[in-house]
Amino acid sequence: MSKTILAVDDSGSLRQMVVFSLKSVGYQVVEAADGQEALDLARKQIFDLILTDQNMPKIDGLTLIRSLRAMPQYRKVPILMLTTESSDEMKSRGRAAGANGWMVKPFDPKRLIEVVKKVLG
Repeated sequence: MSKTILAVDDSGSLRQMVVFSLKSVGYQVVEAADGQEALDLARKQIFDLILTDQNMPKIDGLTLIRSLRAMPQYRKVPILMLTTESSDEMKSRGRAAGANGWMVKPFDPKRLIEVVKKVLG
């Protein structure tokens, strides 16, 4: 059974790149356009990994991560930030919120696949 990943980003073109990259190696990918949509989906389905942007309407990435980590079913699910934010302070805030890793956009699809495979085992 393939792993299911939730890709959260307000950029439709970026989500398309993520979906194409991950589906090409056999992952199932569900898309959310913002943090609120992601939370709604996460309440209905358990994902094996979540990739989220930081700067989004309604709910930003750090708030999304904190909300997910408060849910028992998401305490141990890997969450990766995929964002333009690259400051040490923001990365530190991400770790404090519960992010397991950080990738900066624009991203290399091959590197994204490597990281996802490593995180999912």
